[in-house]
Amino acid sequence: MSEGNQRKDTDRRKRVQALKKIIILMLVLSIAIPCVLCIILFVRVSILNKNINLLTLQLKQLTEIVSEQEKKIEESAAGLGGNGAGAADEEKSPDVSVNGEALQDKEETDKITGEIADIVRNPADNYKHKVYLTFDDGPSIYTDEILDILEAYDIKATFFVVGKESESAKEALCSIVDKGHTLGMHSYSHKYKEIYESVEAFGEDFEKLRDYLYEVTGVRSNVYRFPGGSSNTISKIDIKEFAGYLDSQDVVYFDWNISSGDAASKPLDVDTLVKNCTADVTRKETSVILMHDSAAKHTTVEALPTIIENILALEDTVILPITEETRPVQHIKASSIE
Repeated sequence: MSEGNQRKDTDRRKRVQALKKIIILMLVLSIAIPCVLCIILFVRVSILNKNINLLTLQLKQLTEIVSEQEKKIEESAAGLGGNGAGAADEEKSPDVSVNGEALQDKEETDKITGEIADIVRNPADNYKHKVYLTFDDGPSIYTDEILDILEAYDIKATFFVVGKESESAKEALCSIVDKGHTLGMHSYSHKYKEIYESVEAFGEDFEKLRDYLYEVTGVRSNVYRFPGGSSNTISKIDIKEFAGYLDSQDVVYFDWNISSGDAASKPLDVDTLVKNCTADVTRKETSVILMHDSAAKHTTVEALPTIIENILALEDTVILPITEETRPVQHIKASSIE
């Protein structure tokens, strides 16, 4: 065979081998991609099934409560019917005295009806354990991801934000409000030395943040969290003076009674975060959980789905956003604030 033919034969074999590699790669990809998509779909279906089961359980509990109240109404209505007959007899026989039982039964019926209305309006009141997820220091690069996770579980939370004025921060602030979460204040600058220098300095920082949030979102926030909490040891001025200022502005401050621990400089692993956030929930009627929405706290985002699932799996427990009706958790007792 001539040298030219050998070269052509060699080139042909190389092309064939290259073609074989391409075919094999395409086959592998055609198998791998559907498998990955199936795994992702399976995980999402599993999460949805858990949500459906939890919602079904909650609906069952609410239905049982309503059924019990309806039964009481029927019993009361039957009593009213009997008293109605008695009232007819009294018209025929003026000598018979009125004992007032009909009025009592009507009051009892109205009371039960009111209780049912309260259940429909405020179903969360029927839970023994109320949990409030709170996120400090945002918005951050992870705010949208946190919002997506909360939306997947149909959970509302509270975001204590600081004064960030980038376009992405403004969009995140609007998303927090648009998705039905509570927008709280956590100081504009988050600079302890400046904020706690005086009540006047604190007030200037407070007003700057509140006005900024109103300008961006149209919401005038009425909840606040002190940087470092009300029990911080950084402020040289008695924190009660700052609390008094907030009270004069019709603003309530919230501390926490459960900490995720993610404020530490070294990121905590997911398992530790989950344990910190969920271990004591069943021991408290109200649990305000401290977490952070910060670029340095990605493990908090990773742990959030498991935290939510573990809390929702607890008996007689509900997750809520902070509202005007929420009883505040404060490190300084309200009675000690002048």
